[in-house]
Amino acid sequence: MRHVAIIGAGQAGSSLAAKLRELGFDGRITLIGDESHPPYQRPPLSKAYLTGKLAADRLALRGPSFYAERCIDLRLATKVTRILPADKRIELGPESLAYDGLVLATGAAPIPLPEAIGGRLANVFTLRTIGDVEAITPHIAAGKRALIVGGGFIGLEVAAALNQAGVDVTLVELQERILGRVAAAETAAYFRTLHAERGVKLLEGVGLVALEGQGSVGKARLSDGSFVDVDFAIVGIGVRPNVALAEAAGLAVENGVSVDAQGRTSEAGIWAAGDCASFLWNGRRIRIESVPHAIDQAETVAANVLGAKRDYRPRPWFWSDQFDVKLQIAGLNGGYDRIVERKGAKPGSCSYWYFAGETLLACDAINDARAYMTAKKLIDAGRSPSPADVADGVLA
Repeated sequence: MRHVAIIGAGQAGSSLAAKLRELGFDGRITLIGDESHPPYQRPPLSKAYLTGKLAADRLALRGPSFYAERCIDLRLATKVTRILPADKRIELGPESLAYDGLVLATGAAPIPLPEAIGGRLANVFTLRTIGDVEAITPHIAAGKRALIVGGGFIGLEVAAALNQAGVDVTLVELQERILGRVAAAETAAYFRTLHAERGVKLLEGVGLVALEGQGSVGKARLSDGSFVDVDFAIVGIGVRPNVALAEAAGLAVENGVSVDAQGRTSEAGIWAAGDCASFLWNGRRIRIESVPHAIDQAETVAANVLGAKRDYRPRPWFWSDQFDVKLQIAGLNGGYDRIVERKGAKPGSCSYWYFAGETLLACDAINDARAYMTAKKLIDAGRSPSPADVADGVLA
């Protein structure tokens, strides 16, 4: 293996390049990103960075000399236009680059609002990149009116950040409740109350019919017949994996770039990792959108590129910061049939434990780091306390 090319300079791509060097790979590494910024953290974008509490230089994943010192050819503001698997080449506009191993770490992109309902109006944003935040921040000021479309974690985090900056925030969620795809009703109820108490207007079971305005958005028409005056809107209705390059190259795609347990795609010599990659988990092909997963899977793939033949075993965990509340999630809650609530030691802290029968699947810990750590250790070890023991506070 003389040259490994990595398409995507986010968390997964950067971690993979670093791990290759850590494992002793002394060949050529090319890390290609389409943004002009060196690899950076994305989670703060919807929180501290959005409201100016975190400086841009603190977003960087590595120091400014990291890549040069490790002879990693970091190419920024560069777009890969085509993959030619039979020739083991990628095209970057007019340039052609040969590889021995190729890794797709192309991430995911926000789903935009359709143009037909005002998605192309000025002052309508998605939030995924530093550039997105730079476009939004001039509109953040006390007394401004913002519409958040989507009640998932991104929408709620943005709503909290804007509220704390003095913006008048209305959030609309088409489904019957917030966090409908990612958390139990009990967790949703906690955050519904939290946001309402802080002055965020949550409208659940209410869809956006259209954004209206002359050139820029000024009003939102909702499915309940009401109108909301807005100065800007932020859309957080989910993301799609970036699979266009993979599809055009003939790679198998299903809910992302399909990989096996070791991160290999359907084409020899090509791997994938991070938000763009889907893999089998308990009989389902899933993607996990989280920083820890991106790092862990990328490091496993790095080892496999060098011949380790190691299966990736996800140990998923997530977090969300909203106001003064930290939600920590251990595990994946798909297929649960029971929720057990456990009060925490501190006022207002609690946790919700997801069970399928007697099997512990996941835990949402709210301002309760101890519950989170306990649940994570149990889930990672494949152990399940009884629901009764969780409820009684008896955990082994």
